[in-house]
Amino acid sequence: MRFANMQAAHLFWLIIALIGFFFWVNARRKKSLEAFADKNLLATLLASFDIRKYRLKQVLIIVVFSLAAFSFMQPQWGFKWQEIKRKGLDILVAVDVSKSMLAEDIKPNRLERTKLALADFVKHLKGDRIGLIAFSGTAFVQCPLTVDYGGFLLSVDALDINTIPKGGTSISSAIRQAMESYEGGLKKYKVLIIITDGEDHEGDPVKAAELAQKEGIKIFCIGIGTNEGELIPVTDESGDKAFLKDRSGAVVKSRLDEATLQKIALATAGSYVRASAKEFGLDLIYKEKLSEMEKRELETKMAKQHEERFQIPLSIAFFLLAVEFLLSDRKKAL
Repeated sequence: MRFANMQAAHLFWLIIALIGFFFWVNARRKKSLEAFADKNLLATLLASFDIRKYRLKQVLIIVVFSLAAFSFMQPQWGFKWQEIKRKGLDILVAVDVSKSMLAEDIKPNRLERTKLALADFVKHLKGDRIGLIAFSGTAFVQCPLTVDYGGFLLSVDALDINTIPKGGTSISSAIRQAMESYEGGLKKYKVLIIITDGEDHEGDPVKAAELAQKEGIKIFCIGIGTNEGELIPVTDESGDKAFLKDRSGAVVKSRLDEATLQKIALATAGSYVRASAKEFGLDLIYKEKLSEMEKRELETKMAKQHEERFQIPLSIAFFLLAVEFLLSDRKKAL
């Protein structure tokens, strides 16, 4: 025998308290009666009262509560083999790790906020495979598709602006890398989520998205930043904080390119969400889009299914409760 809910064992503390309560009530009742009349008079007054049935009713109540607590512990014995099918999507997340992701228009900065959002996003996944692509001037797979969500989050934690040695931002490289990362399979279960400020410095991301659409990949884009732009804080060679400058010495402002991200999402029938301080967008995409998508069967295996037996003690408890209700503590008339 095994129990599926051992936490319910704590209910037996309440039953011990109930037993103590009955002892206290009985002792107090006896003391009150002895104070009310002498022993001979009490025998006459309580001639119709059956003390054994009275105590039996208390015992029945204790047994009823004990059986109920036992059933809450979900006792199980016996088992059967059951086929378990795991279904899900193949979700690749491409994260921009260029220096513009250091901008602090979303606290603590765009990249660190992305990491926090991905940690929350993984909590929604139920059997889906997830992978990670890091990109800036080029792209590579940081974590291949996996159901090891802990391993995926370790890869997310390792992301920084030095993950990719080549600077700049190439969204098209991230899309091409995603196309190479899917291992064949049916087209309608492939999802790519791109998290970036959208400033693409090379390639044609919209054309790459059109190619991805032909491979059955649906792209969802999350834009981080503002249209007005934000300065990019960096640490200079002397260790002082400064703002990133271009080759001419002018301070660089990172601006959100929503138009490009919207075109990418539109090309693959995906959607675009702009991240804000309150709503990053990943939860919204999962609840309104991914959770509604048809999922493919990823794995089938036989699993041991234990038989639930809580009905037995619960049925006995209801029967004894009925007996207690019908049982009178009065003696039968002779």
